[in-house]
Amino acid sequence: QVQLVESGGGLVQAGGSLRLSCAASGGTFSSLTMGWFRQAPGKAREFVAGMSRSGATTAYADSAKGRFTISRDNGKNTAYLQMNSLKPEDTAVYYCAADQKFRIAVAVSMASYAYWGQGTQVTVSS
Repeated sequence: QVQLVESGGGLVQAGGSLRLSCAASGGTFSSLTMGWFRQAPGKAREFVAGMSRSGATTAYADSAKGRFTISRDNGKNTAYLQMNSLKPEDTAVYYCAADQKFRIAVAVSMASYAYWGQGTQVTVSS
């Protein structure tokens, strides 16, 4: 059973940066596709970014392109989401997700990820 623990959330002013971390345990990290999702109050959870097992392939939501970067360190069993130029509309609970199924493309749907973290709050003030 894979367990995921996010950290790095907090309060930041618009234009600032945060780096979220997702520590994985209970599985072989290098066999996991990793993803980041977020859920703002009153809204559905949405895909933010994803990365293949090897790190060679990534996918981003349009809202994240050019500002957010997903990465992973297979030696540390940790995935990251670097968020720059943050906007108030980025305020949400950010969730790390993982899946062991092999896919050619990085999955962007919630249903494609079997394992989820508890979430970390990101608040961007204007």
